[in-house]
Amino acid sequence: MDASERRIGVIVPFDFALDREYWQWAPDDVSLHITRTPPHSGPVGVELARAVSETGEAADAAKTLFEIKPEAIAYACTSGSFVDGLHHEAALRAAIQEASPGAWAVTTSGALLEALRALGVRRVALGTPYVSALGVLLADFVRAAGFEPVSLANLELTGGIADVAEDEVRSLAEAAHHPEAEALFLSCTNLRTFDALPALEARYGIPVLSANQVTMWGALRAAGATLPDLPQRLFRATAPTVA
Repeated sequence: MDASERRIGVIVPFDFALDREYWQWAPDDVSLHITRTPPHSGPVGVELARAVSETGEAADAAKTLFEIKPEAIAYACTSGSFVDGLHHEAALRAAIQEASPGAWAVTTSGALLEALRALGVRRVALGTPYVSALGVLLADFVRAAGFEPVSLANLELTGGIADVAEDEVRSLAEAAHHPEAEALFLSCTNLRTFDALPALEARYGIPVLSANQVTMWGALRAAGATLPDLPQRLFRATAPTVA
């Protein structure tokens, strides 16, 4: 391995279909290594989010990455990392780090909180592809961490999230946008957002965050990697790296 290369492991749910989007946020000196948790049946919702976020399964996935010695491991599932609150998000990170010593663990929802802090915002608009029962738990998670969710818009999807088109993403952002919001977050790592974010930030004049974006931002910081030169406001935040 090149001495300057950073390796990042990424744990995704069994139904994750946007591997390529992660590479779009990766600079040239970062190598990504994606592994999946076991499959579970059922529609996208609260029960499935709890199933894919079982700490034992996350730890088993982390063990598959141990031999490559990643600097960081990201648990890349928004709902799985917020569904049971701040305590469970911390438990996920602890289980991953115990299973792969030497790798700093981050989660999508934990990275969202760090991104909001780095941007210095408190009021956030929320847009999700989820059913309302799951979306409400995201608002609860953000609120418990000390932020104010000023809106919540849900697409009410129980599947097929990876196939949501960019125009639907823009419509979701429009539904979620609120005049008091200091940032807007689009949830779900299976929601394609890379190409949509710059135009959305220009339209609303505030940082527009997405699940895959904050996951990679958090993982890059944890790995001590250089952030890519991208126009999105988050990548111009001045928060120090974790590692």
